[in-house]
Amino acid sequence: MPAMRVYLAADAAALTTLRDGGFVTLPAVVAESDDEADEFDALVQAAASAPVVVVAEVGRADEPVSLREVQALHVDADGSGDLAWYAPTEVDEVLRLVT
Repeated sequence: MPAMRVYLAADAAALTTLRDGGFVTLPAVVAESDDEADEFDALVQAAASAPVVVVAEVGRADEPVSLREVQALHVDADGSGDLAWYAPTEVDEVLRLVT
């Protein structure tokens, strides 16, 4: 099954679960296409629901996600409203920002 990119609205508890090796099932926003504008819209839509957006590559939108599937984390790190990009390996830093 080909991978699809999903944008997941996450909170600190979900990030902690991912960091600790667990799986999360979160509401997913899927871009209408692979177009950069559609992907940005999906990112913004997910960000409206939670402090962190987890971007993951999965087989289905409702599939549980582990840190292995995570491609990026996005968070408003400085209160400007702009979403900063973090690598999955920086999950501890993102947790510090949202707790």
